[in-house]
Amino acid sequence: MLDRSPCVRAGSSLCWFRDRLALIQDDANFLVLIEPHTLQVDTISLPSGEGGLREFDDLRGNKRFKLDLEACVTVPTQEGDLLLAFGSGSTQYRQKIVTFGEPITATPILQELEALYEQLRNNTVFSGSELNIEGAIFCNGWVRLFNRGNGKPQARCLPVNATCDLAWDELVAYLQEPHKKPVPQLQQIYQYELGTLEDLPLTFTDATVTNQNVIFSATAENSPDASSDGVVAGSVLGILDAESRWIELRTSDGALFTSKVEGICASKKNANQLYLVVDVDDPTRPCELCEVQIEGDW
Repeated sequence: MLDRSPCVRAGSSLCWFRDRLALIQDDANFLVLIEPHTLQVDTISLPSGEGGLREFDDLRGNKRFKLDLEACVTVPTQEGDLLLAFGSGSTQYRQKIVTFGEPITATPILQELEALYEQLRNNTVFSGSELNIEGAIFCNGWVRLFNRGNGKPQARCLPVNATCDLAWDELVAYLQEPHKKPVPQLQQIYQYELGTLEDLPLTFTDATVTNQNVIFSATAENSPDASSDGVVAGSVLGILDAESRWIELRTSDGALFTSKVEGICASKKNANQLYLVVDVDDPTRPCELCEVQIEGDW
């Protein structure tokens, strides 16, 4: 049994894979490839999970078994594009990475990488009170991970929005032989104060690279911890710099856009266009793919 809903739900991150948008889902074991002009959708099955199922949610009572893939990035290699999808690490079950490469019919590989996630979690400068990886980008030989600061405060730690860099040559060597190669070291760790929206803290949900900047998405969500959903007050897009400047998303009538932007990807052809994926936190409803036109030097 394929165990697949008729719609693409719980979209959690976007990136390019060749000439198509790759979309991952946090509660469904499928990779989705979208032709952005025709909106043709192809689905690639990931390995099944607990009970042979591929969808996990509160309605089924099996949400704790979801992979929680929350960040994806494509890295160009000599053999072709290689897509990586990262589990959030918010629970012990979510410490897995999916790799998918050329040719297009290649079978995705799912690996449990406890040692890597243990290192990410134990470095509390990056992880804060709870590890929750929500974004990933590739730039100049580095894979940069984004931790979402929506964790539950612990005795000695507060939740933090932070980034860390992993050297690609170290990471790919580790992925190829995780039991033989050393775990890549966390480097260039930075924390960010994103501020608040409607009195709720803003926390990273994804990031993308443009010709000029790293653009992030963030959401103000009243969630009690890194693995629970809450009421969303709004979402923003910002430039990742020392000031972490951002602007809130609004509807055509000027009201706050009160949905959770989970994924963001820069257009290849239009410097002033971004693709966003919105998760409505309802397993019975499809996620939403949006185009956003931006102005200024983004």
